[in-house]
Amino acid sequence: MTSFGERLRATVAMHGPLCVGIDPHASLLQDWGLEISAAGARELGLRVVSAAAGRVGVVKPQVSFFERYGSAGYAALEDVLRAAREAGLLVIADAKRGDIGTTMDAYAAAWLASGSPLEADAVTVSPYLGVGDDGLVEGPLASTFALAARERKGVFVLAATSNPGAAALQGAHVVGRGTVASYVAEEVARAELDRDPDAWASVGLVVGATVDIAAAGIAETTAARLPILAPGFGAQGAQPGNLAGIFGSLAPFVLASESRSVLSAGPADLAARIEERVGLYRESAHV
Repeated sequence: MTSFGERLRATVAMHGPLCVGIDPHASLLQDWGLEISAAGARELGLRVVSAAAGRVGVVKPQVSFFERYGSAGYAALEDVLRAAREAGLLVIADAKRGDIGTTMDAYAAAWLASGSPLEADAVTVSPYLGVGDDGLVEGPLASTFALAARERKGVFVLAATSNPGAAALQGAHVVGRGTVASYVAEEVARAELDRDPDAWASVGLVVGATVDIAAAGIAETTAARLPILAPGFGAQGAQPGNLAGIFGSLAPFVLASESRSVLSAGPADLAARIEERVGLYRESAHV
């Protein structure tokens, strides 16, 4: 079976870099005329899947907007995840899980193990319980990376996020290692040392499109061939034409995540909005 990195590479080559977020927050459910409930979240999620299939290659459900409804919300999320994968979409569960030992192993199994009710193609994780003297490679995320490799799945590790309040922490300096963000990027790159140098890695980074990558300390050479999940496009300010300028040599590996800018079109115009945004990314790639 092909690795997640290579499946992602093929998907981006075919459909472009747009990743559509599935974020059924309360105000959006109201705007769509849906109940603020697990049933409403499920309906929105399934409609997004239907509109996205064949138009983009990747969707990213935000787990929290389903989790808030308890067991019914998880059942709704299971349906959305299953429908998306059956539609041929790559699915990134935006769960941002992070812990130590067997707790992290259980999180990884929930989102990445074959046959799990919550099975996705990739999951977002937090490294902040895993950054220590021995780093991520030998620390709590090592077994998550190993499970992902066995299952041909992917992992995106938070490095430099687009929320303004993160800059103080992620830009802080680790003695002898540069910024926290650069330390995370280096450790993720080290975890992928054995990968095929001509292939995309299956473990990547979350780097916000509104982040100054140079100021964050992330070297383009360090992150080479690591896929980058980049929130911050669309409603948060970054636009398709900015992608190459923001990410430089890393631009070909970027998944540009948009949610509000797409979902605000409403159910009737959703497919057309997705096609419009896909077209803008294609145009920017040829400028």
